[in-house]
Amino acid sequence: MSEETKVNGTETKVRYSDEELQEFKAIILDMLEKAKKEYKTLRDVVTHDSSNDIEDTSPTFKVMEEGASTLSKEEAGQLAQRQYKFIQNLEAALVRIENKTYGVCRMTGKLIPKERLRLVPHATLTVEAKEMMNKNK
Repeated sequence: MSEETKVNGTETKVRYSDEELQEFKAIILDMLEKAKKEYKTLRDVVTHDSSNDIEDTSPTFKVMEEGASTLSKEEAGQLAQRQYKFIQNLEAALVRIENKTYGVCRMTGKLIPKERLRLVPHATLTVEAKEMMNKNK
């Protein structure tokens, strides 16, 4: 079961149990699969890999369309970078699960609530720790 430590006569959970870690792992793997698909789609938009149309060979006479096309490629590129970072964060969370350090706030050492981890499975800070960091900026 979960590891616990006695502090002032009260038992405090210091890590999630193996069963709980497996639940989080399933959530992360599902999110990771979806994120990788979205990343591939965004990369294809930027590189035209999935395109079967004539957009790269037909002459374009309208400057506005060219500008819009460039802008959407830039936006897709930024979204792809963001998605790639998200994938890296999810993969790092899987490593923390294997190390049994998943769900422990890196600032306070307290357990991050399950509700937060279900919504943001790559979280490394409790909400309180994040707020404290933002106040100090």
